[in-house]
Amino acid sequence: MEKLLIVDDSQEIRKQLKWGLAKDYKVILAESVDEALVLFAQHQPAVVTLDLGLPPDIDGATEGLRCLEEILKQQPATKVIVLSGNEDHANALAAVGMGAYDFYHKPINLDELKIILSRAYHVAGLEEENRRLQTETRKEEGGYGGIFGHCPAMQKVFATIKKVASIDIPVLILGESGTGKEIVAQAIHNRGLRQEARFVAINCGAIPENLLESELFGHEKGAFTGAQNRVQGKVEFADQGTLFLDEIGEMPPLLQVKMLRFLQDKLVQRVGGREDIPVDVRVVAATNIDIHDAMKKGDFREDLYYRLGVITIELPPLRERGDDIELLANVFLRRFSQELSIKARGFSAASLKWIKEYDWPGNVRELENKVKRAIVMADTPIIEPWDLGFEERELSDLSDEATVATEDTEMLGGLELSGLSLKDARYQVDHLLLQRALEECQGNVQQTAEYLSVSRPTLYDLLKKHGLHGS
Repeated sequence: MEKLLIVDDSQEIRKQLKWGLAKDYKVILAESVDEALVLFAQHQPAVVTLDLGLPPDIDGATEGLRCLEEILKQQPATKVIVLSGNEDHANALAAVGMGAYDFYHKPINLDELKIILSRAYHVAGLEEENRRLQTETRKEEGGYGGIFGHCPAMQKVFATIKKVASIDIPVLILGESGTGKEIVAQAIHNRGLRQEARFVAINCGAIPENLLESELFGHEKGAFTGAQNRVQGKVEFADQGTLFLDEIGEMPPLLQVKMLRFLQDKLVQRVGGREDIPVDVRVVAATNIDIHDAMKKGDFREDLYYRLGVITIELPPLRERGDDIELLANVFLRRFSQELSIKARGFSAASLKWIKEYDWPGNVRELENKVKRAIVMADTPIIEPWDLGFEERELSDLSDEATVATEDTEMLGGLELSGLSLKDARYQVDHLLLQRALEECQGNVQQTAEYLSVSRPTLYDLLKKHGLHGS
């Protein structure tokens, strides 16, 4: 039960409020500033009602304003509702200017005060949740560069990052496509000795073989057709910083030899040049192939592997991360809701079931993309499975809870469902249920919401979506 501190020198008002509010709140009573501050420090209530006219200045506002100032000094987020007489309007406004949440003129109408209190607790709850999420985000990002996860495999990854970040040795990151290898590399750089210098990434599998050497090591003017100027390569550009070689397993054999020579000697030669150029970089590499199998087949040099893999970090696929899947889905939901300025409150039970049971072949990148798509495509603040794109799968693959009627059950209350997609069938069933509930409740929105066991805001969203109206 929420705590409510009532500060008032009138015994009658204290009794009235305690009698009227005790069912909804744990009421704490104080009749002076000193008593109020002691009780506030002890109980830390989210909301306080405060009479400005407190002893010894019961005809003024000095004590009430002092109490307000001390409470907000202890806990700035506290919602203080000032109770004042009509003649104290100026003091009430002064209190709001000092940080009071609201003011209410006496005499007190309990029903009106309850509404103000309810809103204050609601706002306090939202602010507290926002602070908690921001703290979690800062903690995670501060420690691991935006990487989230609580499963044992990810905890091992975080521990390794902490150990190796400040030690200037090569790191090899292994993991399927989409598991976040570049984010891990960036986290190592951001917490390492070279964090003030450049982080330079190059995807060895995305650049044609005949251009990759020039991209890595640069070229001199006239080195080949079209080389009209001297160009610095990515390795040289990363001097004093971190060079991230993504998809190192795709590097051609000839370039593997040149990369090995660079790792040994810390020297590069531009294409078409003869000058050895010293370069001091930390190398972090990554690959999504089975590197040990590639070495057995002769596709990847063992000596290069041992140069790159002084420390190896293996990222688990998303399907093996358990509850991290739901955690990440909610992280992306909050992030993209803010970025896109689209209201999204959460996932439906059916969506969470899909999120947990889906195999996620594209790993974290696929989850991120699906959640972003869902926020844009959703018709209501609650994300449904079809918003995530799951309706595109065959109906035979759906779980029992999401299966649309088959040949044995093709009718629902006179509604034909056979041949429909999951999204269309769900829409028609929802439309029919809403119509019947409205008829049953004679159009009363509050009764209809209770009848369907949903909140009024949710019902309004559904009615708007289906073009229906209540009273």
